[in-house]
Amino acid sequence: MNYDSILLRFGELTLKGVNRGQFEDKLKKNIKRILRQFPEIKIHKTYGRMYVQLNGTPYEPVLNQLKKVFGIVSFSPTKRVEQDVTEIQKGSLDVFLDVSPRPTTFKVSVRRADKRFPIPSQEMNHIVGGYILKNCKGLKVDVHHPDAVIYIEIRDEGVYISCQSIPGLGGLPLGTSGKAMLMLSGGIDSPVAGWLTMKRGVPIEGVHFHSYPFTSERAKQKVIDLSRVLSQYSGEMKLHIVPFTEIQTQIRQHVPDDLSITIMRRMMMRITQGLANQRKALAISTGESLGQVASQTLESMNTINKVVDIPVLRPLIAMDKQEIIKLARQIGTYETSILPYEDCCTIFMPKSPRTRPNPQVAERFEKRLDVDLLVEKAVADTEMMVIKPKSDEKEMSFF
Repeated sequence: MNYDSILLRFGELTLKGVNRGQFEDKLKKNIKRILRQFPEIKIHKTYGRMYVQLNGTPYEPVLNQLKKVFGIVSFSPTKRVEQDVTEIQKGSLDVFLDVSPRPTTFKVSVRRADKRFPIPSQEMNHIVGGYILKNCKGLKVDVHHPDAVIYIEIRDEGVYISCQSIPGLGGLPLGTSGKAMLMLSGGIDSPVAGWLTMKRGVPIEGVHFHSYPFTSERAKQKVIDLSRVLSQYSGEMKLHIVPFTEIQTQIRQHVPDDLSITIMRRMMMRITQGLANQRKALAISTGESLGQVASQTLESMNTINKVVDIPVLRPLIAMDKQEIIKLARQIGTYETSILPYEDCCTIFMPKSPRTRPNPQVAERFEKRLDVDLLVEKAVADTEMMVIKPKSDEKEMSFF
């Protein structure tokens, strides 16, 4: 069936009061960006709704792109007809017959936004419902638990009819909540944390710590590939590759083995905050889940947090591993994350890492290192790349 438009629903955006217009404008801009490959489409915003007018473009590929946009709760392929009862009946039947598998029960839900239309909503429910029953043998009305609902919205510019509601990602439009730096390893957790951070409207830039030759170029490529998956939801993603070999070497030489992970994470936090300051980011996002490993106990996180003074976002903090894996599969990062190329966090993992470190002990051992110089040099030598959904990323600069 050829639909005329796609109806978008916003969810929590409707609760934003006087700021609602800004959120909707940002969402419209994000939709335009992700649909720029379809030049014929137009986006039309009304109060509480947005329509993507297809103008002859097949709706299936457009739907697939809309499934990657944060801020859309659900959307429906929609047929537009004139304010005429016969046209509304025929259009409703066409839309209903396009539902697969064929429903056995249904109901009609009419919303008369244009009060000049002479027939009340309840009467229109009966008029359209009777027409559907007459033309579909074996079909029954169920107003409480129907298999399908025919939504009819009567507006002054026309009548919009839909019968399929497809779930969107929900959340807030990307770009409405500041920016964060994502500490991105090659594992399963941090890409999911980045995706959830973006879901709350926060654009992210990745920060990866690379310890060549302890970690391989394939490990670096793995993180680039993960960034490319995440960029499908944001249009592009900046990735910062931090040279970490010297710092890890210094830690191994001067810090007790059981405290090395704690000190390493504190150094990573300092460097990430340095990059956040340069990139005007307001927070750090990590893939930590409470109690998962030694560096993710409350004592460890408290000790690690002491070295930064910007918010640290931990979207996975209450999730268990199976929940994280399930979400990684859904967003498309799992298959890349499980490739067997170790990052710097796992390759130097001590046999018995300390699970209850405290800040005073960590500070005492850090006096053996020239912390400020190491952090400053790492930030200065960081490589920044721009990763896009397609393989056209290019190296941008060094700073």
